Amino acid sequence: MDGGVSIIDAEIAGAADGWRLDRALTEALPNLSRERVKALISSGQVLGIDGVAVRDPSRKAIAGQRFSVEMPKPAPAHNEPQAIALDVVFEDEHLIVIDKPAGLVVHPAAGNLDGTLVNALLHHCAGQLSGIGGVARPGIVHRIDKDTSGLIVAAKHDRAHVGLAKQFAAHSIDRRYRAIVAGRPNPITGTIDAPLARSPANRKKIAIVPGGKHAVTHYRTIRPLREAALVECRLETGRTHQVRVHMTSIGNPLLGDPVYGRTKPVHRPILETLGFRRQALHAAHLGFIHPVESHALSFDSELPADMQELFTSLIV
Repeated sequence: MDGGVSIIDAEIAGAADGWRLDRALTEALPNLSRERVKALISSGQVLGIDGVAVRDPSRKAIAGQRFSVEMPKPAPAHNEPQAIALDVVFEDEHLIVIDKPAGLVVHPAAGNLDGTLVNALLHHCAGQLSGIGGVARPGIVHRIDKDTSGLIVAAKHDRAHVGLAKQFAAHSIDRRYRAIVAGRPNPITGTIDAPLARSPANRKKIAIVPGGKHAVTHYRTIRPLREAALVECRLETGRTHQVRVHMTSIGNPLLGDPVYGRTKPVHRPILETLGFRRQALHAAHLGFIHPVESHALSFDSELPADMQELFTSLIV
């Protein structure tokens, strides 16, 4: 056997009799996505008991049929592992939850090719990643902005990735943010239902655009502050810059937001004294169903020091 390949034996379950082979094998190999299984079949890495490759993902499976699946060692990710300190809230063999600090980019992109959360996870999870789509990488299923702090979950293999992605797509993930906004929302609790898309006037910004993606934010005021307020925003959907744009739309932009906010004169000296130069937004709560073990998981994160300091400075 090639040192870069491991062999997994699989047997078609009775309930899968007559199914497409890729579907039946996915049932037998739950840590692999159907797309991954389909690719393995098409590339000749699924062998019958006679040692002959089976290359048709759509052929009918027969109950009790046995196969050997050649699993190549996950290809190295394009991104380099980097020893960046992480605040790990929870971790098992399927997923990892991180409390991300403000300033850390989630995913490499133009302008931030390294020094990201992905680079840090590749180092932290070395040897633990079974490979998302055959590549040794963490499965990023949602993102938070570089200058937003708080909780984020990543998958370690296909099954966990697919399971989490389905929950995000179904809007069943419980995500709550804490934000310090200018002014005091009126009413103090409410729902903002306004579609979001790239701004026609500035493609670098998100705006409320008719025909844009459905976006809903539920907010409640936790505490009034000096011409400001600490609010909780519960996301029904998770669009880019959703909290920032929605709160601005009702006249309560986030303090420190360099893109959507306008600093009031009363707040400017406080922000300058504290050196607070980011949107005052923190992903404070994350709840979901474990994608493999099916039990509920729930995590909370306290306000980071810089937001706590800002909050204290604004107490009336």
